[in-house]
Amino acid sequence: MVRENPIPIRLKQARKKAKITQKDLGIKIGMEPSSASGRMNHYEKGRHTPDITALQRMADELGVPLNYFFCEDDSAAELACLIDKMSEGEKELLISKLLKHGAD
Repeated sequence: MVRENPIPIRLKQARKKAKITQKDLGIKIGMEPSSASGRMNHYEKGRHTPDITALQRMADELGVPLNYFFCEDDSAAELACLIDKMSEGEKELLISKLLKHGAD
């Protein structure tokens, strides 16, 4: 089964949540103002896929972790964002709890 590329969906969701236009996001990550809107639109429509460097800059601007863009469902995307905001100690505790829960 061929899965749909999650990047366009996640990119649009994160951009809308951040209340930023396609053009403004493009400019913030270093695109020329004259082409920023069109290029971002192509990414959100899935016509083109940004390279990993551009995707990382977008993640930084939108306040999401890079792996957010690769989540195939909304709950995994939400978890990625929540986990990203945790301290290292909180992440280790969560891992420990999940491993313990899985062993039960």
